Amino acid sequence: MNRKRTVVLNTAIIFGFIAVFFRLADLMIVQHALLLEKAIIQQSQVEDIQVRRGNIYDWKGREFAVNLEYESLYCDPENVEVDRNGMKRLAGILGMKPKAIQAKFLPDKRFSWVNRKITPDKAARVRELGIKGFGFISEAKRFYPRGTLASHIIGAVGLDNQALEGIELEYDKYLKAPGGKVYFFRDARGKMLSSGVEMEAKGNDILLTIDESLQYIVEKELEKAMTKWKSVAASAIMMDPYTGKILALANRPSFDPNKIGKAKRNAIRNRVITDIYEPGSTFKLVVGAAALEEKLFDVDSIFDCSSGGIRVGGKIIRDTHKHDLLTFKEVIQKSSNVGAVMIGMELGKKRVYKYAKLFGFGELTDIDLPGEVSGWIRRPRNWSATSIGAISIGQEVAATPLQVLRAYSVIANGGYLVRPHLVSEVRTPEGRVLYSSGPVRKKRIISERTAVMFKEILETVVEEGGTAPRAAVDGNRVAGKTGTAQLIDPRTRRYSKKRFISSFVGFVPADNPKIALIIVIYEPKGQIFGGIVAAPVFKGIVDQSLSYMNVPRDESPANNLLLVSG
Repeated sequence: MNRKRTVVLNTAIIFGFIAVFFRLADLMIVQHALLLEKAIIQQSQVEDIQVRRGNIYDWKGREFAVNLEYESLYCDPENVEVDRNGMKRLAGILGMKPKAIQAKFLPDKRFSWVNRKITPDKAARVRELGIKGFGFISEAKRFYPRGTLASHIIGAVGLDNQALEGIELEYDKYLKAPGGKVYFFRDARGKMLSSGVEMEAKGNDILLTIDESLQYIVEKELEKAMTKWKSVAASAIMMDPYTGKILALANRPSFDPNKIGKAKRNAIRNRVITDIYEPGSTFKLVVGAAALEEKLFDVDSIFDCSSGGIRVGGKIIRDTHKHDLLTFKEVIQKSSNVGAVMIGMELGKKRVYKYAKLFGFGELTDIDLPGEVSGWIRRPRNWSATSIGAISIGQEVAATPLQVLRAYSVIANGGYLVRPHLVSEVRTPEGRVLYSSGPVRKKRIISERTAVMFKEILETVVEEGGTAPRAAVDGNRVAGKTGTAQLIDPRTRRYSKKRFISSFVGFVPADNPKIALIIVIYEPKGQIFGGIVAAPVFKGIVDQSLSYMNVPRDESPANNLLLVSG
């Protein structure tokens, strides 16, 4: 009997060892990978650190966006030990309510942010409290040293350095780089054993085409115009008409990218590429250049505008001031609506549409900024009986300020449509060029002959009888055009008699342009004409910019400066 029990007992023990052996084999061999993964999850935690973005500079290397190192406070909720007094002192340092801090102590997490990117002074004071379970991680905070200057170009990022606007967003793939990871290791009871940080290199740097000094001049003069005319908004773009390089770009109202969370959407909006308007008399460039290109008229062709109006499709389009006989040159010089309609009707709707598209209207300019709209011009088959007249004077067409500026650059550069751009180069932290904007992308759309003829017309407009003497600059000849466009009243759906957009677009020096510039003032109070409201802003910017750029001046008086307005 005893022997039987011994056999049974030994057999049970042997089977027990066999069961344990197979269980260990299962755990150590079959389930090894799965259990190892669980152990790593239980014993360690990995948190991503924000991206370190590349810097953004103007073309001279002046900083517009950089990174500053700040410290971010985190906690291990299970290991936090803090009394009421300590919590009160901590809340006072961080500027938070104790309840808001306690809400960070999540029971199911071993890592939680308490306060991100705090100043060194605050971090030092928190350390002095010696609260168990708290720690610091160095993080990059985006900083814009120029504040509001060029904010619509540079854009902004959010708290986690995620791109939100401008160049920051458009070139995000170049600017951002992994910020790295922070590792936390714990024992079986969850107590922290050690931690470590694995950092990555910062992103690539951006070299812009803009010039800080020119940007400052443009913004200063735009601000003065906003104040003087009590306008709703204002925009300006300065460009090299030969290369498409944007030298300055500004809008008012503006915003501080360092405080993007407090900025109003109206201030963030980049109006030069997102807001469309009927360009008005500045659009007469299209019918004028088209007529010369098609050789329908020459500069001395005569137009009888003595009636003061012209009937188109049952409606009468009138001149602001009545004229008699005008030459082709004078139609543009005096911005005669009647004469422009006559030119448009002679061209016909198919050719007017063709040249509008050639000059880039209704098409994206492909500028390297997010949010650009194309504007519009309807196909000829959708035109009404009055459309040929309306379009000839810049109505029934929607354009952005940048599209208008690019169209005038065609005349400035001898007949080429160029691509506006803001980024010159993208460079690695080591200085290697990853991307370059060159060579210049351009397409000939009109002959050099037509461009020269039309430029000469624009150059004569500030002579006696012209409409924009306020844009004159001593010592340099200018070509340009003013526009005064009516806005639609949303209540009546008709053109408003109170709300206007005043603009001036031109280039200087006329014989060898260094600057093409457009000024757009939205809903000015007191005056409405582009020659009165926008032209002086052009003059103020150009005067200072030419001096800064060391462009030679002639000794001739200002009345040798020639412009066009409407």
